[in-house]
Amino acid sequence: MMGSFGTAENFIDAQPAADATQEFSELYENRYAAVYRVAFRVTGNPADAEDVLQTVFLRIFGTLSRGENLPAVRNQEAWFKRAACNAAIDILRRRAARAEINIDDYPLKLVKTPETLLKEQLRRAIAALEPEDAELFILRYVEGFSNGELADLFRQEKNNIAVRLHRIRHTLQMELK
Repeated sequence: MMGSFGTAENFIDAQPAADATQEFSELYENRYAAVYRVAFRVTGNPADAEDVLQTVFLRIFGTLSRGENLPAVRNQEAWFKRAACNAAIDILRRRAARAEINIDDYPLKLVKTPETLLKEQLRRAIAALEPEDAELFILRYVEGFSNGELADLFRQEKNNIAVRLHRIRHTLQMELK
């Protein structure tokens, strides 16, 4: 399932302050698995999930090595999942922007099952959503956040979240027809 990602030292090439290195190492060790899981669920690809993992933690390392603090958040795990979700959506968007290959061009042995094709179609549809809508959908239906948790995270009313999710589901249903 998950590959071997090593340790936080894999990300550390420069010589930042010792406390920044320590803080980064602790964040990495405590959060890398959750970041990878979100990325893998969104992208469906281990290599892309590893790219997301690297992107998220390189950004964090850059922030800490410049002596800046990470944003103050109530729920650090949700913040990391949200960062992973955003980076994964970026990868889906880049993938969708590339020229698509017609399924008829694939040799028969490479054609995936209908379930796999549906997942890929859903990933493309999610990539076509507005970024915040894609993030909201993934956090709710892939990561299992409640509407209340999403309301806190997005700083919106719970009812607004429910309405947005309904509209997003409708948009995706229309796209998948």
